[in-house]
Amino acid sequence: MTKQKMFMRMITASLVRRRSRMLVALLAIAVGATILSGLVTIYYDVPRQMGAEFRNYGANMILVASGNEAAFNQEAVDQSLSYISSGDLVGVAPYRYETVRIHEQPIVAAGTDLEGAKATSPYWYINGEWPAAPGEILLGQEIADLLGLKVGDTLTVTYASEEARGTAEAVSADDASVSVQGEAGSEEVDAEPSDEEEYHPDVSLDMTVTGTLETGGSEEEYAYMALEDMESLAGETDALDVVELSISADADALKQYSDDIESNVDDVTPRLVKRVTQSESTVLTKLQALVFLVTAVVLVLTMICVATTMTAAVTERRKEIALRKALGAANKSIIGEFMGEGLLLGGIGGLVGAGLGFAFAQAVSVKVFNSSITFQPLLLPITIIISILVAGCACLLPVKSATEVDPAVVLKGE
Repeated sequence: MTKQKMFMRMITASLVRRRSRMLVALLAIAVGATILSGLVTIYYDVPRQMGAEFRNYGANMILVASGNEAAFNQEAVDQSLSYISSGDLVGVAPYRYETVRIHEQPIVAAGTDLEGAKATSPYWYINGEWPAAPGEILLGQEIADLLGLKVGDTLTVTYASEEARGTAEAVSADDASVSVQGEAGSEEVDAEPSDEEEYHPDVSLDMTVTGTLETGGSEEEYAYMALEDMESLAGETDALDVVELSISADADALKQYSDDIESNVDDVTPRLVKRVTQSESTVLTKLQALVFLVTAVVLVLTMICVATTMTAAVTERRKEIALRKALGAANKSIIGEFMGEGLLLGGIGGLVGAGLGFAFAQAVSVKVFNSSITFQPLLLPITIIISILVAGCACLLPVKSATEVDPAVVLKGE
């Protein structure tokens, strides 16, 4: 039998003889390894989970015109999006705002990509349904209350272009002139526009209310329709007012995206929504610090538990240690045996804890974030190594006390 096999046989036999006491140490190491593996898995996966959660609070970047509003169009937006990783881009919602009339009331309407708006603003609460086809409109709750409209109602949206408003003002001025001249007894003047004058009538569109929007904010003051409907009303143009972006990335990555767009796209100015990005960064930092602190405390408690168990084992085996030293055993062999027991317990506990830790992390992720967590294969060897190191450190004081056993004192009287 080789020395290695004999050494392993001695260690396993010693653990089996004191299995109840060693089981306590093994359980402590397994619990510590479970918490370590689970919390470290959460620690590395929480940025993705938190990013997904914060995307429910709206866009974290907006694009506006740098100066020339006419140049802020879909082509400029597409150029800006080319500097953002497609895997990080959750949603894009371009907006074009125009003043329209509904039931003769002036209302600010927003033309947008409705699917993009749904992705960038998942926190919107819709009574009814999102518009899904041209001719459908979503009303802010304040607008719906003002106009007395509800889901399913049909309304007429009217848009007066600049030319139409100019023509209307000219006709009104002509009418006033005719009225004044008539009172003065002069000849009647025909107020109809001449053949040379072009008349621009208002543009109207019949639409159906599919839902009303409640957010508790200014979004309730607008009416929302598809960009195609807005172009039908206000005239087809490629100019936009603002573009909202929802990007799944940390604060540093967002800042880099913003800098890249600002440096390379002349007609677009990116702006970070600080109330979202700063909140995400703050919560993430505090959560990771909490995970680190809890992990450190659990490892310290595990070390104390193992050290206490091994100290009790050394005390229990004082006579055995004294007898071995009296027969000529060196401190090196005694140290090797006790350290071997501790490291073996650390390895087994770490292996068990690594598997249980992933199950623990998965349960926490599903319960808190309602999504599965990704397995980190590298955590398996890391957990085992750290568990072995913790068990080894816990054995240092008990082993030191074992080497200090005086055979003459312990064996006196036998």
